[in-house]
Amino acid sequence: MPKKPGSHHVVPNSGGGWDVKKDGATRSSGHFDKKQDAVDAGRKISQNQGTEFYIHGKDGKIQNKDSHGNDPYPPKG
Repeated sequence: MPKKPGSHHVVPNSGGGWDVKKDGATRSSGHFDKKQDAVDAGRKISQNQGTEFYIHGKDGKIQNKDSHGNDPYPPKG
């Protein structure tokens, strides 16, 4: 069975700005001054890798979530 690709998160950086991080990674995939820039970049990465995508607020709580190819409940067509 193939390994699940994991997820990417847009999270606030303690030093200011926003980071795009993959589950289990010690380093970020990118650092951005503006949250929207981090969201745009993170969404592209997540779409390319078929991962879940989580957007966190400054308080660390998840504000939004997208699934890119790994949706456990895909829409019925």
